[in-house]
Order: sequence, then C-alpha cells, then structure tokens
Amino acid sequence: MKVLVIGSGGREHTIAWKLAQSNRVSEVICVPGNGGTAHEAKCRNIDPKDTPSLQNLSLNDAAVSIALEEKVNFAVIGPEDPLADGIADSLWNSGIPTVGPKSQGAALEASKDLSKIFMKKYGVACAASETFTDKNEALSYVREKGAPIVVKADGLAAGKGVVVAKTLEEAEKAVEDLMTGAAVGDAGKKLVIEEYLQGVEISVLAAVSVTEESAAQEKACIKAFLPARDHKRLLDGAKGPNTGGMGAVCPLSDVSPETMAEFEARILQPTLKGLIAEKMDYRGFIFFGLMLTKDGPKALEYNVRLGDPETQAVLPMMDFDFSELCEAITNGSLSSFSLKWKQGFQVAPVAVSGGYPLKYEKGKPITFASDVIDASGAKVFIAGAINDRRSKTPCLVTSGGRVLACSAHGDTFDEAWKSAYEALGGIKFSGMFFRKDIGLPGAAESN
Repeated sequence: MKVLVIGSGGREHTIAWKLAQSNRVSEVICVPGNGGTAHEAKCRNIDPKDTPSLQNLSLNDAAVSIALEEKVNFAVIGPEDPLADGIADSLWNSGIPTVGPKSQGAALEASKDLSKIFMKKYGVACAASETFTDKNEALSYVREKGAPIVVKADGLAAGKGVVVAKTLEEAEKAVEDLMTGAAVGDAGKKLVIEEYLQGVEISVLAAVSVTEESAAQEKACIKAFLPARDHKRLLDGAKGPNTGGMGAVCPLSDVSPETMAEFEARILQPTLKGLIAEKMDYRGFIFFGLMLTKDGPKALEYNVRLGDPETQAVLPMMDFDFSELCEAITNGSLSSFSLKWKQGFQVAPVAVSGGYPLKYEKGKPITFASDVIDASGAKVFIAGAINDRRSKTPCLVTSGGRVLACSAHGDTFDEAWKSAYEALGGIKFSGMFFRKDIGLPGAAESN
C-alpha cells in the first residue's frame, strides 16, 4: 500500500519512518517532506511549490490531487494548521481515509476558548479559567487574581501563545503583547487566562476513533500511549525561554499506574464522552498536555495531532505495525486493536540553530559521522534541514530553528541517554546547540 504524510518537521519524518517499517507499506509520499524524508527508505517527497501543476493550489487541493494521482490507501496529517483549515474534510470528501480530525474536532486546538468550554462542559479535570476579548477587562482580571497566572492566546500561535507569568508585571505585559498583536498577530485578539497550577508537566498522546456511527455501535474509542515528557525550556535545568521542544523521553519513571488510571477516569474518558456527545468525526490522534498536581492530573491543553518532539520518543517504543493502527483509526476497529510496547526507554534530545528561539541563520551545512551514529544505535530524525541544491554531492543544510533529534533506545534510561548523546556527538553544524540534561533529574518543567 501507499500512504500520504502531510508535513515537513521532525514529527513527520518519524511518522514516515515508522510507516515505512511496515511490510504492508510499499511507499510513503511526504508532502512536502524534508531533508530527512528525502533520504528515508521507501519515502519520496513531493513539494507542491516545486510542482508546476500544483503551485497555484491550496494545500488542501494539492493534497487531494496528489492522493488521487498516487492512489494512496490513506493519509496521515502531521501539523495542526492544515487540520484547522479542513484538510481532513477535503481528503475524506474525495474518498481518501485520513488520520486526523475534521475541522470541527480540530477546533479543540485552534481555539483555546472552545477547548476550555468543552472541558468544563464534560467534566474534564482542568485549570479554572476566564476568556476575554477586551484588553482592559483582561488587565483588571489579572490585577484582581494576581500572579503567578497563565495567559494564553486563543488561536494557533506556533507554540508562542502561552505565557506563564510569575509576576503581575509579566502578566500585564503578556496581555498587552498578545492582544495588540505584537506577539502572535490575530491569534491573541481573544485571551484565555488560567489559574497557575503547581506540579510537573507530562504529555500523553492517544489514538482516537469517533464518528456518529461508531458512537451508535459503541465502537467509539480513545487509547492512550505511554506517557512522555517534552522539555520546552532552552537551557539546562528548565531555564531560559520557551521553545518548540528541546527533547523528549518515554516512558516516565515518575508516573505511576495509579496516576495513569486517574488520568483515564478524570480526563481521557470525559473527553471521549464529549467527542461523542458533540457528534464529532474525530479519527486521528490527540495530545493531552497535563500537569500532575497534588490534586491529581489536570489537563492544560489539547493538541489535535501527535506532539513534537514527543513523537520522536514515543513512536520508536511501539511494538506493533503503525500502519495497522492508522487503518484501525479510520475504519472504526480501534477498540479491538492491541497496543504493545517495547521494554526500556527512549531518549530524544534535539539540536537547534544558534540563536533559536529568536533570530537564527539558515543554510549551515550539517556533517554526520555515520560510524559514530551507527555505533550508538540511535535514529536521527530531521526537523529543520533540507538538501543543499547548490552542492554537487548530497548535503543537508539547516532550514529551521529545531534542526534534528537523535532518538535512542535502551534497556535502562541511562543506556538510552548515553546512546542518544553519543549520536549527537557525531553531528556538527555551525552554531549547533542542545541541552545536555534531557530526562535527567531537575530537567523537567515544573511549577
């Protein structure tokens, strides 16, 4: 079979790699893909910008055109923006089974306000919050509540729309910056202001298969994956500015079966109940950002796709055919699908461009010491790197802030950690930077 993967980051490279491992999959078409998928076994990139017949089409129309031309069996959508724009609706309407919610379900990430309304309506354990469209009312609210407090842009903001304000001055500045458009444009015209939860953060990804028909047949289902942790701060010790993610680990020794059972009862199942009640066509993945508080786990946010860089740590732990899981999601058989996991741990530190998450340069050549990387056993997942078209020999150059992740497995956490960092030692590019404490004590985000 052929599979279509939409996206160009490290998450999409990981998805394509995992699909290509299946004996059932003959080819993975990556749109547009990146420098990693360009060299991945069984994978082929198609960039609509470089294809004359597709250049003037929207991504939705280009994806449909490619899917039909290539006769793919199903599509997997990586990023949130295409989902919010209804790419799953377009593909399903053209007869292409798609892993990714239709636009109604995608709004759970596209609007922080809508997701909070949903959580409160269906009893999902979460932080208390209020929503504002008037700047003066928002400022009055944060002055009344005081700090610490959390200020969130309502719309999609590429990970830049959340400010955890430790002081009143920081909270006021966040309101000003977000609502005036200085920080995230129109995404901040509406704000969700939340109580500050104390605890430690984790991520739980899950597979979802809900339609009106599946709900009627009692086949609607959410199945959680192993818990993971993303390290968002730039510097060791969870310091410095927030980023899109400096690395991830899976599973987590500090998350007990009892905590996961509480998560399922207080967050996972109420979410499923809400998806059914709202008659959403949600066939895809969902990401639960959680805070483990003294009162148990509470939901911070929904993402309507796999997390990045959590995907680079979670998917390698899967001991089942990922293509079969994707088909179970789309055809309504997820409830009978068995999730099996490898023993041990996965550690995936991320290397970024110098200056990230602020201004950084692109086009830096990347060198790979294949003997070092091969000896480590790690897999390199490319995020922000492309083929250098100026070079006569194959060469990757940096094209983004987060450039790559080295994901390694070990029977123990220490083995996985050592292997991942050995692999990073075999990779060089000008300005390369990475945290040296991913997964270690004191590295986790906590309030």
